[in-house]
Amino acid sequence: MPEMTITIGGRDFEVACQEGEEHFLRSAAKLLDNEATVLIGQIGRMPEARMLLMAGLMLADKAAGLEDQLRAAEERAVVAERVAANARANPERVEVPVIPEIVIDSFAEIAARAEALADRIEERKAG
Repeated sequence: MPEMTITIGGRDFEVACQEGEEHFLRSAAKLLDNEATVLIGQIGRMPEARMLLMAGLMLADKAAGLEDQLRAAEERAVVAERVAANARANPERVEVPVIPEIVIDSFAEIAARAEALADRIEERKAG
């Protein structure tokens, strides 16, 4: 089992970890050291046990906040999936308005007149 020295709040600690877990231990120690450094900057020197306790509580508070955010995001994802599943199961009916026959006839008449005018213009140009 590898032994490592980690530094938290300016103090060194000898700890052991499983083979291959050294990187994770260093990362965890860095998180704890960041919180301890903030504490020491705000409060000053304090007993080792108090520093570790306070830094641990600060990390736990951050973790709890992240868990709350994760839970809320998971709930939003569940709701979104339910909405999507409902939409797939019950697709909305799309209605296209029917154009009244009189409007179609009017457009046809306008098009016929335009074509007749175009024909007259072409005849005058040719003649």
